[in-house]
Amino acid sequence: QCPGIEPLCLDLADWDATEAAVGAAGPFELLVNNAAVAMLQPFLEVTRAALQRSLDVNLQAVLHVSQIVARQMITQGVPGAIVNVSSQASQRALRDHAVYCSTKSALDMLSKVMAMELGPHKIRVNTVNPTVVMTDMGRVNWSDPQKSAAMINRIPLGKFAEVDDVVNSILFLLSDKSAMTTGSSLMVDGGFLVS
Repeated sequence: QCPGIEPLCLDLADWDATEAAVGAAGPFELLVNNAAVAMLQPFLEVTRAALQRSLDVNLQAVLHVSQIVARQMITQGVPGAIVNVSSQASQRALRDHAVYCSTKSALDMLSKVMAMELGPHKIRVNTVNPTVVMTDMGRVNWSDPQKSAAMINRIPLGKFAEVDDVVNSILFLLSDKSAMTTGSSLMVDGGFLVS
């Protein structure tokens, strides 16, 4: 669909492979960190493997890929924009989401620090924080009608987000229309956090 886009297929938890692949790509002006895992377990049953995998993908990969891309932007002397896809779960506790909520909260704070440190280089950093999005992962984790009804009842707009809802918000934050926006979290939650 998008000529000129060359996908890189790699395990973002693999630090060296990511460094080699992303470091050889570019030049970059824009970055969207969207990779994530949601391994849902009750707090008392959280496994070390689930915690490590979630930290590797949801936090470490964002930090690492952003370092590589930001360094290239700085070397090129071009302004840039980074959008990290977070979640409403960064700001509201959800049952069985101890690890997911924690990694997304950490991502929000990482993004604020990135905005502060990269701002002098004219690189803006923001997060998009959606509610449940009807991706494959969203359908798997929210397919139980009883579970999904309880969540939808807390969303004033009465529905989960579609992919385009999130994409349009990301496009805004990448564009010059948000030229004075950095260190912010854009809620795409249908009002969940105000309910």
